[in-house]
Amino acid sequence: MSFPWFRMTLLGGGLMGLGYLLMSATVPTPEQTYAAMSPDLRRKVDANRAARLLQEQTIKRQIDAQNDPDAGKPVWADQQNRR
Repeated sequence: MSFPWFRMTLLGGGLMGLGYLLMSATVPTPEQTYAAMSPDLRRKVDANRAARLLQEQTIKRQIDAQNDPDAGKPVWADQQNRR
């Protein structure tokens, strides 16, 4: 007796497809979730987004500063141009 690989493959793929279809039909999109929130929760979400974006920009500036070829110079090497 051989194992029915083809049938099991089709059955497994069908179950995964059914699960994905059910998930996509029942789970709201982020925009729908945001629209369903109360105004005070929206303010908190917006504040968190703004804080996260500010933090990402700060990290990006630090990374760019580390990749700057002039960053390898000593701090006192360019003192005259700053004054």
